[in-house]
Amino acid sequence: MDKIEELQNRLNLLLQFGGVVYKETRLDKLLELIAAQVKKILNCDRCTVFILDKKTKELWSKVAQGIQNTEIRMPSSKGIAGEAASKGVIVNIPDAYTNPLFNPEIDRVTGYRTRTILAVPLKDVGGNIMGVFQVINKNAGRFDNDDEAVLQLISSIAASAIENAQLCESLYKAQLETIYRLAITAEYRDQEDTAVHLKHVSAYTALIAGGMGLSEQEIENIRYASPLHDIGKVGIPDAILLKPAKLTPQEYEVMKKHAFYGEKILSEAETPLLRIACQIAGCHHEKFDGTGYPAGTKGAQIPLYARIMAVADVFDALCMHRVYKPAWTPEKARDLIRSESGKAFDPAVVDGFEKAFEEIVKISSASTANVPTASTGKD
Repeated sequence: MDKIEELQNRLNLLLQFGGVVYKETRLDKLLELIAAQVKKILNCDRCTVFILDKKTKELWSKVAQGIQNTEIRMPSSKGIAGEAASKGVIVNIPDAYTNPLFNPEIDRVTGYRTRTILAVPLKDVGGNIMGVFQVINKNAGRFDNDDEAVLQLISSIAASAIENAQLCESLYKAQLETIYRLAITAEYRDQEDTAVHLKHVSAYTALIAGGMGLSEQEIENIRYASPLHDIGKVGIPDAILLKPAKLTPQEYEVMKKHAFYGEKILSEAETPLLRIACQIAGCHHEKFDGTGYPAGTKGAQIPLYARIMAVADVFDALCMHRVYKPAWTPEKARDLIRSESGKAFDPAVVDGFEKAFEEIVKISSASTANVPTASTGKD
């Protein structure tokens, strides 16, 4: 490929780059996408996208090609990336092992051989440092002035996309925290082990959804919406909700209204997550065979998220100690859920539960020792 063809190819890739990155608003996914695109455009072996943590004054990255499942953190003034970040300059190193800024320790651990490095600061619209792009080992020769210019252009395109993703992530976290605090408010009147129960159902529903092969977005939806399943308990009188014994049939009929109340509380929600929470709150006590409450809804007419929640909630309730019953072992609870497949529970959800069972047990077992030995909860 001659110089003109190479430049034309880069131009085409840059045009594609802008269109691709602006579609992704999840920060982790965006950084992975950017790293892959940069590697392709610059024809290099690896790319790491560092983000500046202003609180800790560290550069961090979860996207370091060639290093799996490891978050990198380093002082923002150290090393090659630190030089680019702290001074706001391009650092182009033609021979890594002759440069005092290079730390060969990772190479020694991984067996990789770093040769050439190019680091370019990532700046926001105000010119403030947001992070650093670091690319390693150009496939042909060294990184030149054209590579520097291209990576600077990429950084300017990527910066606004990263800022947008960070804003979306911040808003999403605020929404999740509000949901969780609201869930605690509802559950706190009922259970001494509120935090444990909410964490359990959140984790269990996500694992079951994963076992069913649902999408990553669907898994996240139920993970964060499920803690609001019992929000309707705020409408149940204390005399019933806090009764330190098993409920009478009449009291149980009142308790069952919490599903109706929960749906009403969330029925005007506009955000997708709260609309899902509304489905879960209103239908998680429905049964697959139509014998549940509050409406006796049957089969696939019960929202999928509520069908998943039903299994997770019953499993956790069985495995938790109550004043009117001892805690069941996970295996005994599993046997009951199996026996209710096609009756209380959707068989597809039970299959997902089976696939996720080992991971569910790990979570259940890890917190068993810390669960209070008495509770006044009604599930």
